[in-house]
This record gives sequence, structure tokens and C-alpha cells, in this order.
Amino acid sequence: MDAFLGRVAARLFPGAPGDHGVLPPLLLALTFVTGLVDAVSYLGLGHVFVANMTGNVVFLGFALAGDRELSAVASLLAVGAFLTGALAGGRLPVSPAGRPLRLFALLVGAHAVLVAGALAADLAGASAYALVVLLAFGMGLQNTVVRRMAVPDFTTTVLTLTLTGLAADRPGAATVRRLASVVAMFLGALAGGLLQIHHGSAAALAPAVVLLAAVTALAARSSGAAPAARGEAAP
Repeated sequence: MDAFLGRVAARLFPGAPGDHGVLPPLLLALTFVTGLVDAVSYLGLGHVFVANMTGNVVFLGFALAGDRELSAVASLLAVGAFLTGALAGGRLPVSPAGRPLRLFALLVGAHAVLVAGALAADLAGASAYALVVLLAFGMGLQNTVVRRMAVPDFTTTVLTLTLTGLAADRPGAATVRRLASVVAMFLGALAGGLLQIHHGSAAALAPAVVLLAAVTALAARSSGAAPAARGEAAP
């Protein structure tokens, strides 16, 4: 599996083999998970995002303006939980030199636990607000670790700059990475939307838990030999 991930990374970063280790394909998997989870939150939890905080800020404005289909409480909870998750992840010490995947595995593993908690809460009939808090907290952790890894063109949750780069820059190696990110998010949202609409939140959250657990396991297994990702900085 490590060899396969390495080949995918080499395709995404031609001419710089091993520069980011196995992180690029793992970040694509996280981008897919974002599509899954935001499909659950938007379609199943009252039109709120748990990964896209720009959307929540706008939704909050709409809700306060009087839109009855949007919940100011849900938007505030999502933003607050996301910021708390980002704060928690940012306060962890920087991983030892040459071992960035240890921190990556730790935070993605914590994210997997939170999404599993949301899945259990949904099956137990918990309120939508409880799911929003758990999922947004996990996305805050994910954004923190992705920011620390600083792999170009793989933010895993925001595509505005990615799409801008696709349109504004000349075609090149970055074009493949950006297209891969857009496709991963689209496919995650499509899969999550189909599962949410036809089978409910639990059916859409279950594959997210599996994927996050798989990413955690692969990162942990590769952490002993992976090179440091450039750009990792202290919180």
C-alpha cells in the first residue's frame, strides 16, 4: 500500500518524488470525507455546514435577516465548535523533525472518533445540534493538521482558491492536483448526498468513519519513514 500511495504522490508532484511522502493521496481522501460530512450537515441537520465556515458566516447573516429556513443557533454552534477544534489541534506541540505523519495520524484519528461519536449519536436519536458540534469540532482538527502539513493545493475543505488557480494559472503540474481536489470534493458530496437523501445520516457517516480510520492507520504506519512536510510551523 505504501508503494501505491507513493506512486500516486509522484503523479501529483512530478519531479519532486518523496517531497511530501504519502500525504497527497491521504489528503485527497480527507477531501472526499469533507464532501460526505457536509452533505450530512447541510441536507440532514438543518442547512448548516460543518467544514465550510464561510458558508456558515453567510448563513448566520441570512438567518438574522429573517430567513426561517436557516438557523442562527446551528450556524453559531458550527463556527464555535470548529474554532474550538482548531484551537485544540493548534495547541499540540509540533511533531519531531522528519515525523510529521505522527501528528497527522493523531489528529485524523481524533477526527475519526468524533465522526464515530456523531454516528452513534444519530443512531441514538440525539439532537441535530449535538451532531453539528461533534462534526464541526472534528473538521476544526482536520483543518489544523492540514494547515500544518502545508501541502500545496490540498486544503481538503476550501476550493475557492483552488478553482481560482485552475482558471488563472497556466496548465502545469498544479493543474492535476487542483482538479483532483475538486473531483474528490464533488464525488464525496455526490456520494454523501445520495446516501443522506435515500438512507439517512448514519449511512453517510459510516463510510466517513471508515475512510478516516483507514487514513489514520496508513499515516501511522508510514510515520516512521516519511520525510518532513515543508512548511510545518509551530502553532
